[in-house]
Amino acid sequence: MNTSGFKIGGPASSSARWVATTVDPRGDEFHVAIIMDGNGRWARSRDRPRRAGHAAGATAVRRAVEAAPGLGITTLTLYAFSASNWGRPRAEVDHLMRLLGSHLRSESDRLAEHDVRLSVIGRRDRLPDALRREIEAVEARTRRGSSMHLRLAVDYSAREALLAATALLAGIEAPSRESFGRALALAQNAPPGTRNVDLMVRTGGEKRLSDFLLWESAYAELFFTDTLWPDFGKDELASAVREFHARDRRFGTLSPAVGGGRAPSVPFGRELERE
Repeated sequence: MNTSGFKIGGPASSSARWVATTVDPRGDEFHVAIIMDGNGRWARSRDRPRRAGHAAGATAVRRAVEAAPGLGITTLTLYAFSASNWGRPRAEVDHLMRLLGSHLRSESDRLAEHDVRLSVIGRRDRLPDALRREIEAVEARTRRGSSMHLRLAVDYSAREALLAATALLAGIEAPSRESFGRALALAQNAPPGTRNVDLMVRTGGEKRLSDFLLWESAYAELFFTDTLWPDFGKDELASAVREFHARDRRFGTLSPAVGGGRAPSVPFGRELERE
């Protein structure tokens, strides 16, 4: 993977650069998931409408995607719209759907140019037809991308996905973690072969998982920050990655320093790994 950083074209600017950093990615696959929280509070603190916060949040998404390859991140999953978000006012939901479609259209060229694969996980039957077509188009265009896998969780609920995966395995006498992982990927429209989450980041000061990637995050390191999502940038993401690399991940074993064996890199064996 190229982690040297590269420009998108034109004069260098904060919105036109894929950022390189000095954080050591350790040469491994690295899955970071982010709960992007705080758009509404960011707007309210500035006496602006909530949609202004969502627009600023979309800009923060671009910053995170541009910075991620230089931090050694090979898979980045962003919580864009939860199943519970349907309970928000209709005008706000409609705006979010339009904003997501617009973002997919505007970023498609950029993602394809820089070899980034985009996938959308979650339900699709409740999304507007136009948005489903946008999703399918950008997924098809970027499906061969290999520099990073960007996943957007839209109309997503981990508990609903777990229930659906259980239904898919009905009748199997002794399902394994591997078979359940494959069923879960199918249930949430996730491409097979995605590794478990290594680092879960939540912005905005709250400290909960909010029904996001519960199975895949069983041994994820958690990083919470008070920074609201629209203010989150490459420096904040780099700080989270640095803290991750400084932690001692034991996965239920003892640290080698006190006589334990080497911790496995993926705690659930290989249920969501490429076979």
